[in-house]
Amino acid sequence: MRPIITPIRSAYLALFLFTLTAPGLLVAAEKSSASILVKDALTAQGQPATIEAKLFSKRLMLIAELGGEPLELVADGKVVAKTLTGGDGRAFLTYTPKAQGLALVQVRIGNSPRVDQAEGQANLAVWEKRQPILVIELSSLLEQSAPNRVPPIGIAFESARKPMPGAADELGKLTQFYYKVIYVVEGRDGFQRSAEAREWLKTHKFPAGYLLTLPVLDTNTVGETIDELHAAGWRTVKVGVGRSKSFAEAFLQRRLEAIMVPGPSKGEVPRKAKVAKDWKEVRKKL
Repeated sequence: MRPIITPIRSAYLALFLFTLTAPGLLVAAEKSSASILVKDALTAQGQPATIEAKLFSKRLMLIAELGGEPLELVADGKVVAKTLTGGDGRAFLTYTPKAQGLALVQVRIGNSPRVDQAEGQANLAVWEKRQPILVIELSSLLEQSAPNRVPPIGIAFESARKPMPGAADELGKLTQFYYKVIYVVEGRDGFQRSAEAREWLKTHKFPAGYLLTLPVLDTNTVGETIDELHAAGWRTVKVGVGRSKSFAEAFLQRRLEAIMVPGPSKGEVPRKAKVAKDWKEVRKKL
């Protein structure tokens, strides 16, 4: 007697045959969508730069599965470094640039059977250590003021947060031929805050620079960052332009120059700090 193939058994057989004949299609269907966030990096010509990136799934349930994924660093249209993500999705790619300037680099997914193509971008600053550098507290570029602290810039606030009138133009004049600029922004999630702040600066046509995120902008944290930059050879970090008293004090404690803009309330100006009512006046005080 010929065996009877029921509809259910027939369906299982069809699925089995599909698995054998088209495994590539199943793998492609199982790939998860992901995003890559990248932090800016700073180095000198001929010295290695470390680009830090983070790969995360757009579906929260898959975050733990993003370790061990291949990432590629692309500069000048070429893959210049490769690595794998750690268990937390983070990766460090090392690259030694040949040319000076500010370059846009990309970090993208390599040949992964589990994750779809994605890429993130960041600025790689390759500067001479003799060039003067301005360190800018990002909140000093905002039009609206706050009594104590200005909340970090984020996508949710972007439409309401306008820059101070003339800030982009004046900073553009300062950086066109002379100064380099380091923007400092507060944020616990350095990757997300970097992406948000970089987009805000671009939207409002500020000159591109090296964006640095710190978990808090208090005197100690900012001061330690200044010390680290000096220890790495960036001795031309001598001027800080900010809005908060703590930011200014970090520079003044090291006998460096600090300019506060816009002018804070009476009693909030540290001794020896300069005060500017707007960015046009900042340029005159440098």
